[in-house]
Amino acid sequence: MIAIIDYGVGNLFSLRSSLESIGANVTVTGDAEIIRSADKIILPGVGAFGDAAKKLKDGALDKVIKEEAAKGKPLMGICLGMQLLFEKSYEYGEHEGLRLIKGKVVPMEGVIPPQLKIPHIGWNALHFNGKKHELFKYINENDCVYFVHSYYADDCKDSVIATAEYGKELTAAAARNNVCGCQFHPEKSGVVGLSILRAFCEL
Repeated sequence: MIAIIDYGVGNLFSLRSSLESIGANVTVTGDAEIIRSADKIILPGVGAFGDAAKKLKDGALDKVIKEEAAKGKPLMGICLGMQLLFEKSYEYGEHEGLRLIKGKVVPMEGVIPPQLKIPHIGWNALHFNGKKHELFKYINENDCVYFVHSYYADDCKDSVIATAEYGKELTAAAARNNVCGCQFHPEKSGVVGLSILRAFCEL
């Protein structure tokens, strides 16, 4: 069973529907015991990093996530959920993350060319930069996925498993042992996204 963590951040219906469409057994929950009993965990999220981190902490779900990740349970963060996996974010101040992947989350403003719009919204090709991670075993170099973000993960070179070009190469996905994250939305990325979710189900 895959537990999608519900901590009051984002619409989880499309993610659950996508996973169910590929035959996954899924539950959406904020219950710590159900999360502990799951085989795999997905941490979604949209909105501001600080608010999301506070909601995880207020519900003591931050501790549950870190404990389960330490046991080797597969964990995937999506969009803001991926950003929360890092050490800290500089979105409207400085906020501590789950510290499961080394690196920081920083604004795209001032990094990408000024003529490009922020937030970055739309389809971009994935680049694997060498060895392809098992999360991408069913897709190919330059397959496109759907992004919506104004911040990105930086100082995480050793963990980057995919990038996407938007004025510069930005972190599109990262992984450390059993913990992985996608800055893009696989549940909004058609067949390519479903293939990534299927690979995660097989980890």
